Amino acid sequence: MVKEIEIKKTDNFTQYLEHLEAGKRLQEDWINHGIDCVDLYFEDIDSDWLQTWGDDEDEPGYIEKLTAFLESDDIVAVKVRQQLQDKSIDEIIAGLEDCLSQLTENDKIFAAKDLLVGGVAVLGSNRSSSDEGIDEIEMLDLAEDLMEKLREILG
Repeated sequence: MVKEIEIKKTDNFTQYLEHLEAGKRLQEDWINHGIDCVDLYFEDIDSDWLQTWGDDEDEPGYIEKLTAFLESDDIVAVKVRQQLQDKSIDEIIAGLEDCLSQLTENDKIFAAKDLLVGGVAVLGSNRSSSDEGIDEIEMLDLAEDLMEKLREILG
């Protein structure tokens, strides 16, 4: 245990020294070459990158992908809409963003289940209020399917 910590500290210090050396090289190149030192660090700096900036914005974004999925006829999307019929698409997306922001996969799934049953998702808690006779196993299955679909869609 002690050796692992020492190794990590040594690795961090080594990384720090490497970054410090890279900074010194950049400073020396700036002094020696002036503004032309940019050519040393960036390829094709004189190209039309500024004119073509934003050309890739034709691809749908995060929100558009989630909206398209939730409005689709996908069986998981249909079940989610049925379960959350009292919420708008925007509210569902906001809830899904909260689910996706969880750190572990299990926390994401339980947060999605809490969203589906209308419970309050609490960080670190995998419980919801389930007094209404909701089949939690079915909701967990749907939450797992939903998270799997979102991974496919969002990459």
